Amino acid sequence: MATTAPLSTSLPGSERRQRGWHRTISPLALLLTWQLASTTRLLPAETLAPPTAVFDALWTMVTDGRLADAVGISVQRVAAGFALGASVGILLAILAGLSRTAENAIDPPMQMLRTLPHFGLLPLFVLWFGIDETPKIALIALGVAFPLYVNTVGGIRGVDPKFLDTARVLGLSTRDRLRQVILPSALPSILIGLRLSLGVAWLSLIVAEQINTTSGIGYLVSDAASFGRTDEVVGGLLIYGLLGLATDALVRFIERKALQWRLG
Repeated sequence: MATTAPLSTSLPGSERRQRGWHRTISPLALLLTWQLASTTRLLPAETLAPPTAVFDALWTMVTDGRLADAVGISVQRVAAGFALGASVGILLAILAGLSRTAENAIDPPMQMLRTLPHFGLLPLFVLWFGIDETPKIALIALGVAFPLYVNTVGGIRGVDPKFLDTARVLGLSTRDRLRQVILPSALPSILIGLRLSLGVAWLSLIVAEQINTTSGIGYLVSDAASFGRTDEVVGGLLIYGLLGLATDALVRFIERKALQWRLG
């Protein structure tokens, strides 16, 4: 009888590189179209600077040190907000996922807060915490907490009951069941929540850095906009996007390594 080998979650190196090259075609085509539209004046430079001007502006910011300082400050804000929001979100999700009593206490207010437009809370955060770093970090943390909470609770609730029954038969303690059975089974959902929350973190940073800030990428963007420098504005937005892609790629790498045990 012929047998079929199970599919692995990881692709061969050559196929993965080929897929990576294919994924660059559409961005390169978009850049080429953008440059052609600017060269032919279909897209005036006053409206949107061409890619060459954007790259020149970025290089100027690199050489004078402004970009490195701004990126460093923005990354610190995202890291602080993400650490706070992820800690709170995952902790509440574990409590709500393991206990019906805790779920009844935690889930209703979390679902109510999740439906609020958290960007609209920034003026309230400014009133509460002032205009320094605290409201920016709080806004990022709030945006991070909800995707992680929802996906982690869903992952914990989706653990196969047979695994839990086996853990009880083996006499595993609650802590061991959580560490060896529940969290590994819920890890795919947790990683999805992690990717979503990192995206929200960068979106929250963009909004937070447009108000009452004198440093970071958002400050460079708002300062350039006040002088009509669309090349620096687009360059700053491009940096935001590249940082978001970098963190997403990091989580995807962790996902490939952590979930090698999955088949199919």
